[in-house]
Order: sequence, then structure tokens, then C-alpha cells
Amino acid sequence: MKKALFIIVILLGSGFGIIGLLGLSPAYIISAPGVASGMGAKILCSARYVSGFSEQQAFDDLLQYSPVLEYLSIEYSPAEQSVTTSLFGLSSATAIYLPGIGCANRYPGFDQRSTLQTRALPVFSSQWPHGNRVETINAQMQQLIEQLLEQDNREGLNTRALLVAHKGQLVAEAYGQNAGPETPLLGWSMAKSLTSVMIGNLELRGLLDAQDAPGFPEWANDDRSAIRINHLLTMTDGLEFSEQYDPGDDATAMLFTEPSASAYVLEKPQTHESGSYFNYSSGTANLLSRLYFERSGGTAQSNYDDFINHIAVPLSFQHSIFETDASGVFVGSSYLYASARDWARLGQMMLNEGVLNGQRIVSADWVARSTRPNTSQNETAYGFQWWLNRGDEQLRWPDLPEESYAAQGNRQQNMMIIPSADLVIVRLGWTSGGYPLNERFARIVAAAAE
Repeated sequence: MKKALFIIVILLGSGFGIIGLLGLSPAYIISAPGVASGMGAKILCSARYVSGFSEQQAFDDLLQYSPVLEYLSIEYSPAEQSVTTSLFGLSSATAIYLPGIGCANRYPGFDQRSTLQTRALPVFSSQWPHGNRVETINAQMQQLIEQLLEQDNREGLNTRALLVAHKGQLVAEAYGQNAGPETPLLGWSMAKSLTSVMIGNLELRGLLDAQDAPGFPEWANDDRSAIRINHLLTMTDGLEFSEQYDPGDDATAMLFTEPSASAYVLEKPQTHESGSYFNYSSGTANLLSRLYFERSGGTAQSNYDDFINHIAVPLSFQHSIFETDASGVFVGSSYLYASARDWARLGQMMLNEGVLNGQRIVSADWVARSTRPNTSQNETAYGFQWWLNRGDEQLRWPDLPEESYAAQGNRQQNMMIIPSADLVIVRLGWTSGGYPLNERFARIVAAAAE
């Protein structure tokens, strides 16, 4: 037991960037086995049964996060479509795949997912963005996209999908590393931008007003009663939440050791006045998911049905799964798996000021508010769960048009929307470290202008 804990401390310390053993808190060391097993089970399950990657590719991807994960014992159950992991017997976790709703770790007393009546998304043979027929490839752009993907992977950047939509048409797409046009790929925090759209759709239907309080009973009798939905959307709610992704940190506890992500965050105190301070927080995104859950009927089934009927089908999502936690609430911070074509549909809807395939998903005003800098005192280049190019002293992407904005996620996932160029660019992959997005996307913008 002592040897196992020593190995965990050494490997997690190096893998998560902790300098020196003296910097490790007791919470870090105590939490490490649970985080490792919980993360391993969840990520491996979704990679295998949602994305369809091999066990080896799923494991190689997981190992990027920390060398300690190499010591997981892993058991796949193809019959149950589950994955069980254990770290030196100190902690174990089991994630189970369910059709239409993906994978989640199992917790005693939480069976909301198992009772869900799910259905397959319809697949259309019509032209993209409604269907999957693509007859609009631009040879020059296609050549560039293929060159960029080949260059990325030659340089070890692990790009799996690169797609360009121009003037409402899919003009180029390239795939690698066992991904294809129908592969649901993890967007990580790109899911936050869809969560924002879901809240916007509720407002469109008169089910909430973004200027109102979310109405969480837990906040009724303290300073958090001043928090408004707008504050959650712009991550200026002032709640205490750490996004460092170390064992013992809020983000890892919420995603990998808790049956209800939103319940975990509801207990967080407020440390800044609402609207005054931007704090990037996956916890806040999951509070928005809880708000969607409550305003769409308050049950796992009504939550799922509302999403399918008002979001997924109108957006023509065809190869996508939005996963919930064990309590049946969507993990709006992190767990949307979607094909590059489906991600691009979301971007095209925003580019169209809230409309796709003749159906309005959000109001034009919601799109305008979503892409407006926030009013915080420290970082304003963030809208309603969208990263903005403008808003701070310098452009986020200096070689892209000022009005560009994007959904972004871990491992350098990106869906860029450039209204002045009538462009949507999707890049999905598994990059450890940085990605030359500004330079790569600037080349795409230049090619579209020719």
C-alpha cells in the first residue's frame, strides 16, 4: 500500500506539473486514486463505445494526461459495454455505455440513466447542413486542408478532423487517426457553447429570461441570490471554483468522482461580486445544464426529450451523443461527442444568426449577446460560453478578423466562426501542448478569399 501511494505521488507530481513533492497537498494525494480510476473508466468507455476507437488508441489518448494512468488495471466488458478500472486496488470505477446517451461512471443509488427511453438520431441523405450528402467540395480548399492535416500529424499534433464550411456549404474536410465523417469526437469544453445555445433556446420559447436569477433554492438566502443567468453565461458569477485539473481540484472531483456535477457546484461559495470578475469554470457550465434540466421538466427523461426535440433534431445532429452524469443531467461543460460535420452545423447556425435549415434555434439577439464582450474587470473577451477574439487589449487571434469567435476545448479542439468571411472552421484532435491555430486558420481564411 505504501509503495503504491509513493508511485502515485511521484508520477502524478510529474504528470500534472507539480514541482517538488513538498508542493503536494494531502487532498491531492488522497484524491489521486479516485480521480485516476474515475477518469480512466469514463474516458476509456467513451473512446471505445462512443467514438469507436480501439482499446489501444483509447489508452494512448488517456495516457497523455498523466503517467500514473499507465498503472491502471483495465477490464472491458463488451457484453455490458462497460469499462472497469482500478489503481493498485486503492480505488476502482466502472463506466457503462448506454445507446443514445453514452458513458457515465456508475454510483450506488443513481440509476436515472438506466431508465431513459432514448432514440437514434435521424440520418438524412440531403445536402449538408441538413443531411450528409456533400457535393460542394472546393478542390483548392480541399488540397489545403489535406496538406494542413498531414503537416499537423507529421509534427505530432494528432489532428483527427479538419473541416471548412464557406457561404453555407461544406467545401473541404479531411480526417486522420481512425476518424471519419461519421465519428463522434470529443469536444471537451466546446460543449459549453452548445450549452449556451440550449439556454438561448429556452429563452426563445419563453421558459426563462437571461436577466433573471436561475432560481436555485440553495442560493435563496445568501449572497448568491444576486447571481443572474447572464452571470453564469459569461462566467462572472463570482463562485469559487478551481479549474486546475489536479487531483483534489474542483474540476477533477466534479467530473470524475461525483455522481452529480451540478450538485457539487451548487455548494460552492461566492468569492467575488456578481458580474465583476471572470473566472473560467466548468462548474458554471454544469450549473447551466442543471438550469436546462429544471426548466425542461425536471426529470432525466424530460431533459433528454427536450434536447432531442428542440436542439439535436433541429440542428440536424446525426452522429452525436451528449452524455449525462449519473443523475441524468447533461455534463454541459465537457461531454458532447459529435462528428466534425455536426460541430460545423452548430457553427453554421450561429453564423446564420440563430437559424439552420429553416428552423430558428435561438434569436438573432441571443447570437448578438453571445458574442459581445462581458463586463468583468479582468477579462472581457468571453461571451455566452464563447471565446471572443475582441474584448481585451490585444486580439486573441491577431491574424484573424476581429469579430471571430470560437468554441474551444482541451486537447486543442476548436470551432471557429468568422462572420466577415462567412466561414466556419472545425479542428478536432488530441494535442498535448499548443496548436498553431492562429497561423493555420489564417491560411484557411486567405484561401477562402481567393
